[in-house]
Amino acid sequence: MSDADNLYSILSTTRSIRRISDKPVDDATLERVLQAAIWAPSGGNRQPWRIIAVRDRALKQKLGEIYATEWATYVEFNMKRVEGMPENIVEATRAGLAVGTRLAESLADVPLVIMFIHDPREVYVTDGNLGRTPVVGGASLYPAVQNLLLAARAEGLGGVLTTLISASEVKVRELLEIPEPWGVYAMVPLGHPMGNHGPLRRAPLSQMVKYDRWSD
Repeated sequence: MSDADNLYSILSTTRSIRRISDKPVDDATLERVLQAAIWAPSGGNRQPWRIIAVRDRALKQKLGEIYATEWATYVEFNMKRVEGMPENIVEATRAGLAVGTRLAESLADVPLVIMFIHDPREVYVTDGNLGRTPVVGGASLYPAVQNLLLAARAEGLGGVLTTLISASEVKVRELLEIPEPWGVYAMVPLGHPMGNHGPLRRAPLSQMVKYDRWSD
């Protein structure tokens, strides 16, 4: 395969992996994956983020407990959202949420929990006064997460981007001894998949892309 073919294969098969075995990840592989994250772009090349790679089981257990609390709130919200809908939709929602519940309950057994933290003083938000939720600041943060996930896929590993734990930032900051004003913006459980990566299910190009104007 050409370099382009290899790249497109990885891009089109990097699934969110929530079922992760307890098989250890060797240090050399971990360092390659972390280096890929560091290569990510950021505004002004400021790299306003850092990584804490959590391997200690007791810390992972605590992170799992914090995450489980936020996940339970998320489950309740989504189950209320589908109340009264057809049973197949309710069951599909319940099944999808169950996967996340298992992840929360097993976080201590995952080899690595990668915590992404950021310095808000170094993130330039250009859309903060537009009367909607600002999102542009994430352009200097989340490419690092995607780089890590793509590199993990290339190494035969898997993980999933999660953000719910950010709601308990104060608890995470205390647990991992993160100084203020650094904040938590992502958590990625990482390890060897229990199962396989595979083709992604996404909307077709024709639905997602317009040329020149929205109305065209």
